Amino acid sequence: MSGCHALCPHYPSGKRGRPPIAIDIILRIYLLQCRFTLSDEGVEDAIYDIYSMRKFMGINFLAMDVPDATTLLKFRPLLEKYALFFDAINRCLKSAGRMMCGGIIADATLISAFRSTKNTKKECDPEMHQTKKGNQWHFGMKCHTGVDAGSGFVHTVEMTAANVHDITVATKLLRENAEVVYGDSAYLGIEKREELQNNA
Repeated sequence: MSGCHALCPHYPSGKRGRPPIAIDIILRIYLLQCRFTLSDEGVEDAIYDIYSMRKFMGINFLAMDVPDATTLLKFRPLLEKYALFFDAINRCLKSAGRMMCGGIIADATLISAFRSTKNTKKECDPEMHQTKKGNQWHFGMKCHTGVDAGSGFVHTVEMTAANVHDITVATKLLRENAEVVYGDSAYLGIEKREELQNNA
């Protein structure tokens, strides 16, 4: 694991006191804890109970036990102090094309309303409309959102009638400093939109 090389200079050498747990093993248990949102005690029990976790750990259970909760508790400050492990993981994800850095994720969600809903004039809200998605008809509005791909924070929200196509609102979800936009098939051909060319 690349994070091992980054942390080794800061990890106890074992020259004094009890020999430490191998760094690759303690990192694996930490990854399992983060992935499945487990407590220190919970991840220890889960490794004993779940075969796939035991296999991921690569421990010879005839020769050693799973690191206990106290060991993991003492290891965490090392990660927080140097943050080298996370930098190494990020570099691996970036080089493999698995991490989105910057850019925008654009998407839209239908918000359904009852057709029986009327305004004071006993009419349906003119801002709502019907649209067909798949084989099902929906009546209501559509929420278009622009999300920062790096942080996951929503930075732009646009509301339209349900029958407004996603691509017609897409340019309102963009930011000037966005280098890349991620979207589903509803946004195919966005690069040909006139309003996008004018803002380029």
